[in-house]
Amino acid sequence: MSKVTVDTSTCVGCGLCEQSCPEVFEVQGDGIAHVKAQVCATCNLQEIADSCPVNSIKISA
Repeated sequence: MSKVTVDTSTCVGCGLCEQSCPEVFEVQGDGIAHVKAQVCATCNLQEIADSCPVNSIKISA
């Protein structure tokens, strides 16, 4: 299973990941995206990571 992480030191909280897959990502009160689940049956997590404007999302094996 892949591991999803968000580098909170580079995240700008744009919310694109949360809009794309709210099952996995959530922008919390601190204005930064956080991972709330490691899998999603309907979203391509690598595609979402690739669309992050500051490359804060990593998908590792």
